[in-house]
Amino acid sequence: MVAGDAWENEPDVPEKAMTTDTRPLGRRERNKLDKLARITAAAGELFAERGVDDVTTQEIADKADIGTGTLFLYAKTKGELLLLVQNSMYAEALDRGRKAAEGADGVLDGVLAVVRPVVECNRKQVDNGRTYLREIVFGDPAEPHHHDALELTAKTEELIAEVIAQRAGVSADTARGLARIVSAVMFLAMAATVNAQQTVDRLVDEIAEQLRIILPAT
Repeated sequence: MVAGDAWENEPDVPEKAMTTDTRPLGRRERNKLDKLARITAAAGELFAERGVDDVTTQEIADKADIGTGTLFLYAKTKGELLLLVQNSMYAEALDRGRKAAEGADGVLDGVLAVVRPVVECNRKQVDNGRTYLREIVFGDPAEPHHHDALELTAKTEELIAEVIAQRAGVSADTARGLARIVSAVMFLAMAATVNAQQTVDRLVDEIAEQLRIILPAT
């Protein structure tokens, strides 16, 4: 057993319970959060260097300084590890998009302000980004990291709907419908094999060309 893994066989505490409780975290909870951070950082660095297909779980465990048994308590497969890493990046990208949209003019510019950071996040390592999208579509919805990914996509649509409703003056239902189309256009553009070598700017331009057709003019 690697030093610091004394708690690895104890039941996991749900992350929300660990992060939203106002009481000070106990040693067990701090230990779990520390391991989660180490796993996320180790997997993220290795995936960025070589791609998810060329990294082993043993390498991730070694870099995070934990045992493989402990690693599998946090993610059972490399796909789940990729979801863990990309979800963290995606959440940060969505925060950047929210802030950027506040200073954008018009419906299209506001929506693209949300879209661009998501595309940038997805294209940091192209193969990883495309694998992440496949995991979202075909992964196990009962797995917590997959659930988190689906929540992030829903939050993206909610943010886009807010931008459309505020700037175009359409109903909430219309805005949500348009946001769903925007999301589909964005994800298809990022996932398409023909776009695998496209730059972020070209992808955003391609998305913008399609969105001009469906978004209300302002």
